[in-house]
Amino acid sequence: MFDQVINRRNTDNTKWDLYGPDVLPMWVADMDFLAPPAVREALRAKVEHGIFGYQFPPSDWFGFVCERLERLYGWRTTPEMVVAVPGVVAGFNVAARAYCEPGSSLLIQPPAYPPFLQVHENAGLQHRFAPLTETAHDSTLRYAIDFDAFEAAITPDTRLFLFCHPHNPTGRTFTPDELRRLANICLRHNVIICSDEIHSELLLGGATHTPIATLSPEIEQRTVTLISASKTFNLAALFTGFAVIPNGELRRQYRQTVERLALHPNGFGLAAAKAAYTQCDDWLRELRAYLTANRDTLVSYVREHLPGIRTTVPDATYLAWLDCRALNLQPNPFQFFLEHAKVALNDGAPFGPGGEGFVRMNFGCPRATLLEGLERMRAALEDRK
Repeated sequence: MFDQVINRRNTDNTKWDLYGPDVLPMWVADMDFLAPPAVREALRAKVEHGIFGYQFPPSDWFGFVCERLERLYGWRTTPEMVVAVPGVVAGFNVAARAYCEPGSSLLIQPPAYPPFLQVHENAGLQHRFAPLTETAHDSTLRYAIDFDAFEAAITPDTRLFLFCHPHNPTGRTFTPDELRRLANICLRHNVIICSDEIHSELLLGGATHTPIATLSPEIEQRTVTLISASKTFNLAALFTGFAVIPNGELRRQYRQTVERLALHPNGFGLAAAKAAYTQCDDWLRELRAYLTANRDTLVSYVREHLPGIRTTVPDATYLAWLDCRALNLQPNPFQFFLEHAKVALNDGAPFGPGGEGFVRMNFGCPRATLLEGLERMRAALEDRK
């Protein structure tokens, strides 16, 4: 099923239409797989009904979100705790506006998903950085949290920690002990946690995910958890996500900001999310196995055929973070591979401090596409010699 190569060119799709027809796009976090059959059927039924009126579901409609959280993590929530938003990016921008007064600061762990780095400008805030630390092991990289640096980065005006868990672009899942240490630092300094957990179901190998809000009642009361079916089930264009906020006052502030900005979720996205969360577990199991094999293929290929490049071995996501600094590719690795390999990756620089000299590669594609991209990169590096 996932080996099928589907022509996506000229379909008004940003990933495949941004660059020329000779470029293989392996950049934006958008998989080259069909959405699950149950999702497609739910959307087909909505289209065939033929009337597309306003859709503002009552709070109890979101019971399917709570049922999934309890089934996956034993986390008991209620539908009233769920606020629908038009995607996770909208969700963390709402959190910044809801909980931070102008001029205050938010905390980020770079290298970071680029929209994280734009939130302070969107909301009139400052940002503080607590960079992850990297450790090299031959041809691989592993990232870790420097807890002393994390706490030192918090200032009296820090109101919000924007947390990416699992982490994009490094692919790290964090252990309960790591999460507890982070959360307890935030509690000591009265910092609200906004945890972007959009990749939480894209687990590779034997990796597991622990929502940070599940660690204790105190942590739960200071956490906004953002989830969406969009990455896991390849529904990015439907712009729908959910903020899970157990604290009543934080939820009131959040919902008020959503309403002020008129951030209504997409009715098709809601239908797709419900189908994905209630009917697609078998499909997801197969996807995880396929992505794990793709990850292992990529890591082996880098080790054997791309000397001078190191890669993360992601616990989750379908994104590899490639360290090209030792090769001194000019003018930068992104431009080098775009021009000489005709492979479009994500430039590391927009991911903030620690991103220069890196590229991010999307391996959420048929294995034949992944191998073609890697072969193009190998050939470009050999020609350079």
